[in-house]
Amino acid sequence: MRRRLRWRDRRRSFTAVSAALVLLGGLFTAVAAPAQAAAGCKVVYKKNDWGNGFTASLDITNTGDALSGWELTYSYGGNQRLTNGWNGTWSQTGQQVSVKNAGWNGALASGATVNVGAQFTYSGGNADPTAFFLNGTRCNDTAAAPTVTLTSPAAGATYSVGAAVPLAATATAGTGATVSKVEFYSQDGLLAAGDTTAPYTLNWTPTQAGNYSLYAKVTDSTGATAESAPVGITVTEEASIVASPTTLTVTQGGKVTYGVKLSKAPASNVTVSTARTSGNTALTVSAGGQLTFTPQNWSTAQNVEISAAASGTGTATFTSTATGYAAARVTVTQADTSGGVYQQRFLDQYNKIKDPANGYFSPEGIPYHSVETFMVEAPDHGHETTSEAYSYLIWLEAMYGKVTQNWAPFNASWALMEKYMIPTHADQPTNSFYQANKPATYAPEHPDPSNYPSQLDGNIPVGQDPIAGELKSAYGTDDIYGMHWLQDVDNVYGYGNTPGGGCENGPSADGPSYINTYQRGSQESVFETIPQPTCDAFKYGGTNGYLDLFTKDASYAKQWKFTNAPDADARAVQAAYWADVWAKAQNKGADVSATVAKAGKLGDYLRYSFFDKYFKKIGNCYPASSCPAGSGKDSSHYLLSWYYAWGGALDTSAGWAWRIGDGASHFGYQNPMAAYALVNNSALAPKGATAKTDWSTSLTRQLQLYKWLQSAEGGIAGGVTNSWDGSYSTPPSGLTKFFGMAYDWQPVYHDPPSNQWFGFQAWSMERVAEYYYATGSADAKTIMDKWVAWVLDNTTVNASTGEYQIPSTLRWEGQPDANWSSTSGMPPANTGLHVTVVDHTQDVGVTAALARTLTYYAAKANHAQAKQTAKNLLDALWRHQDAKGVSVPETKADYKRVTDPVYVPPGWTGKMPNGDPINSSSTFMSIRSFYKNDPDYQRVWAYATGASSTAPVFNYHRFWAQADVAMAMADYGSLFNE
Repeated sequence: MRRRLRWRDRRRSFTAVSAALVLLGGLFTAVAAPAQAAAGCKVVYKKNDWGNGFTASLDITNTGDALSGWELTYSYGGNQRLTNGWNGTWSQTGQQVSVKNAGWNGALASGATVNVGAQFTYSGGNADPTAFFLNGTRCNDTAAAPTVTLTSPAAGATYSVGAAVPLAATATAGTGATVSKVEFYSQDGLLAAGDTTAPYTLNWTPTQAGNYSLYAKVTDSTGATAESAPVGITVTEEASIVASPTTLTVTQGGKVTYGVKLSKAPASNVTVSTARTSGNTALTVSAGGQLTFTPQNWSTAQNVEISAAASGTGTATFTSTATGYAAARVTVTQADTSGGVYQQRFLDQYNKIKDPANGYFSPEGIPYHSVETFMVEAPDHGHETTSEAYSYLIWLEAMYGKVTQNWAPFNASWALMEKYMIPTHADQPTNSFYQANKPATYAPEHPDPSNYPSQLDGNIPVGQDPIAGELKSAYGTDDIYGMHWLQDVDNVYGYGNTPGGGCENGPSADGPSYINTYQRGSQESVFETIPQPTCDAFKYGGTNGYLDLFTKDASYAKQWKFTNAPDADARAVQAAYWADVWAKAQNKGADVSATVAKAGKLGDYLRYSFFDKYFKKIGNCYPASSCPAGSGKDSSHYLLSWYYAWGGALDTSAGWAWRIGDGASHFGYQNPMAAYALVNNSALAPKGATAKTDWSTSLTRQLQLYKWLQSAEGGIAGGVTNSWDGSYSTPPSGLTKFFGMAYDWQPVYHDPPSNQWFGFQAWSMERVAEYYYATGSADAKTIMDKWVAWVLDNTTVNASTGEYQIPSTLRWEGQPDANWSSTSGMPPANTGLHVTVVDHTQDVGVTAALARTLTYYAAKANHAQAKQTAKNLLDALWRHQDAKGVSVPETKADYKRVTDPVYVPPGWTGKMPNGDPINSSSTFMSIRSFYKNDPDYQRVWAYATGASSTAPVFNYHRFWAQADVAMAMADYGSLFNE
């Protein structure tokens, strides 16, 4: 299967300033080991060989932090023998050679090079050494470094004080070396002397209860070391029964199982009894009611099976007990069977997602972008998360409420999002200084990162913000109620920008950390980004933190800044609408009313995405100097743009703050379902005085955009922009326009092109299909009829074998036929705009989104082929189940780019929180050295550096994709009662 960089590269550019300055519940899981100073080196080895002797000249370049002393080691493969050396203290033991610094060259600055040399004798062969180590760090990054993986205990396991915890690891040495020892650590330090022979094990007996982060460290014969990813366990005061998962849902007539084991070894056999102790009597223990654990199998889970009667709904508690052990309790909920087998599939998938052992959530309950950590898409690490993931959690829990009539998880998901992803007042402390008539200072965007930093220009006119006053009047605050887009959940980078006022608390900070990445033009790919904190107190980065990488000014001030992804906030509104509809159908509208009202507030602030970046007038806006400032709503295009952003001074006495919108709108971000909900559902009514009118205009405008961008074949082309190239440049001659905004087949980002990914088609058209289903809109039907016909012609599926292919990469030609600027009616069909499907994919998330789109369309249009194709896709997907969800192999050829250079202006130097240097030699991997401890690092690095010609293959479990699979099942089961 051929794949591109498959998720969209979110472009989160923002620029703003004051008059003076600048722009920019679950089980315990492990925290990363303390960050160390960054180390790195390059060695160039040259020799002058005369047959039975030679001289070796070595240039040693320090690519890491400055060193006050150094030692280089390497080994020969033959009988080479040292006779003398210079510029250092040379020695040899066996085949290993060492040179330590002389007294005068021990200080080796970052980027500095020192030359050393020596003379040797030999007979026979004289092959060059293959691996060099500076202070134990492998140089040149071309040979395989040592690796170690902790294989026991399992993440989330529970043990008792005084019970042995079995630790085990597998380890490999670096190239040409052997494993010397493997050591086991907790966050408190070394647990015991290292194991020098395989298998590498340790039975460790904890003496105190608590949460422990365990990891293994390998040292090889060259002195090179590596650490495993940490694993978190819980140690309890007393012996206990451990059950996992602790919450399950089952449909009428169905069965579910969960595992039971002991937290410590018994002296003799122990019988664990499980019974229903309260709640729904239609749920019973059908197997595993009596389980026997021995001193040998106590830590191996055995299953308890719960069966549901053919009728009845509600929750029951099942308690497992044994003499001398604390009991374990599991909550099981029985749901009705209106959705049949597909509804049960939803519950099966939901149970997998919510099982703590599967790793979808942080200890705070935050959904990770993916279970797997080596992930470079828009998030550049799997255990980051996005506002998108939060919105999918809210949507998933809304569907769970529909199926089970239990709305507590839906309310909890919104509260989680509000706590961790909507900045608090402490995070945005100076909004009260914001001046709506001077929202931001202009700085042009540029196509390539090498064009940055961008000069701020106070002479370019900017418009007025027409909604700030009404939002403050409606909600009594100057603060913005919108999600920030990106979060480092495990604080892997180490900024420690924790929600609630934490500003650069560093690598030791607990909990999630707000971060940003993209900020430098349309050509900046994820592999070229420089992650930064949202609260830049100049603690990391360079002299001015990270600010002067992006904007050029006379001076810089410490500041906070956030960026919103409008599609995610709109998805949360969309989910809240359905939660309200479904809960009211169950006579439980009151259960969700408070949360649904908050969705209306989110939609009120989401209107900032309607406005041009600098509130300039919409239409024919070029050049920047003469494009007029907007007033009132003439700076609003009424489309969901790529972002809106806001920020201000950290110093509360400084007195400035800024806000910006965005002139570029991608069709893939539009959400007519959310617009419809905010206009027509009183439970979601925003309080802003003009909000309903704005969203009504937006609903019409969005549908017109879809129609204007629809190709002759049916696919939807890219989007429009009010600011060509992000700098209000003159668009190419002859380019057609939508309300004066130029057509752009690849709006916002170009590496890869933003509309070549079919996922945008499935995501966005699912919203149009829902809108059509809910309203019967003739305009939506016209768009959907043509789009569905195109997709069906390019989709193949064999449900019986699990084989299927949906569109993947798209190629576009032409442009919309004519300009359009009418506030009523729909644009005519295009004849000169064309799309070609270049290749196909089995992407599980996009496939699920496509199935949902076809399901809603078929249910309203009574379209037999769309219905059958949706069903076949779901059945095929289900054949790709694994223990964690649904997944297919993905060949990640784009990971070749982890060696890509990251542009840093000449002379600019700084450091990441873990000490990784940032300079003109930086690469994607050099400023993310934490990846070297990732279990997948070696195979990715071998491919990226050419040591292996095989691209790495992953089976990813992205949260949004797994949630979409679950919801697609429920949608089909509910709408067709199958």
